[in-house]
Amino acid sequence: MAVSVDNRRTRTRTALAAVLTVLILVPATILFASVWGTISDKRDSTELEKRGVEYISALAPLVSALAEAQSSALAGVTAAPGSLGAAVNGVAAVDQRLGIELNTRERWTGLRAKIDQLAKATGNPVTVFEAHVEVTDLALALYSSVRNNSELVRDPDNDLSHLQQALGVDLPEAVVQVSRMGDLSQLVATADAKVRAQLTPQFGAAVESVNSAVGDLTDNLQAAVDDTNSVTLSGNLVSGLDSFRRGVESLTRGANPGGTPNTATMATAQSQLQTSLSNLSGIVSREMTSLLDERLDGLDTDTIVALVSATAAVLLVAAAMVTPLTGTGRRIFVPVPSEATRDLNVGPTAPDPGRAEAGTRAPAYGEANPTRREQTGALR
Repeated sequence: MAVSVDNRRTRTRTALAAVLTVLILVPATILFASVWGTISDKRDSTELEKRGVEYISALAPLVSALAEAQSSALAGVTAAPGSLGAAVNGVAAVDQRLGIELNTRERWTGLRAKIDQLAKATGNPVTVFEAHVEVTDLALALYSSVRNNSELVRDPDNDLSHLQQALGVDLPEAVVQVSRMGDLSQLVATADAKVRAQLTPQFGAAVESVNSAVGDLTDNLQAAVDDTNSVTLSGNLVSGLDSFRRGVESLTRGANPGGTPNTATMATAQSQLQTSLSNLSGIVSREMTSLLDERLDGLDTDTIVALVSATAAVLLVAAAMVTPLTGTGRRIFVPVPSEATRDLNVGPTAPDPGRAEAGTRAPAYGEANPTRREQTGALR
């Protein structure tokens, strides 16, 4: 016969283990879901920004080709330069892949139609110039759409924020305004008094816009260099920016605001400027792509850490479910003596000398001891 005295305590420990398991598992699951969602959102946003950089990189040759086409048309060349066709095909290929996601398809379709109509822009130089101005304005608007729809304008890192401003605003604006300044300088120099009066304010505005765009470009690139972890950004940008600024200065001297433009100087400056522009645009694009790739690598690391942490939590919970909190339960058995055991444990009682002396007869062999039951009862 046995009595268990620890069953209730064991059941209490098991219930407590289950409660603690739930209290650990539920918050851990909520935290993991939140971290996973944040990582996923950052990854999607970064991938979208990379597509924006790719699209903008394709637009840079287009803006340069449009500037060249404008100068050619004002010089009396009716055929569009070969660079324009190549640039249009490059943007069309990128828009075919990314236009739906970046919501640029409609704007690009309209811009391409305007580019195709440039060949029909004939008449006096002012009409031709205005037709090209309309097209380049549409190209700058496409830059803005790409930046907004790819979320580049909302990048949280200062270096990338300044670089996207330089690549998507300052550089194309500088190219467009430099081209207009150079072409307007020649139109003003050769036009009659009436046309000169009409174009001179535009020429002055173009000169101011060039200086402003170059200043903004320099400030944004310097701000990016001052607040970046990239080890290559500073060195790469210095040479590219210096070459670009020298080209702008040469073109401004050739345009000779307020005087007669130097055609030869301007032609040389434009060629130098196009080369430096292409180089600088490529540098900024590569640096932005590199920084975004580094961010994706960091997100990959965060993903691995989150998965390892979640796995560890699940394993700990599983261990808590299987193993009791304080070890295995113990049963304590207390032996209860039976009636027969109690009788067997009582030995014969020695004769009482006092009673013998009083004349009491001692029991004979085999005769029951009259005090045995009393002594046995006293042990109970």
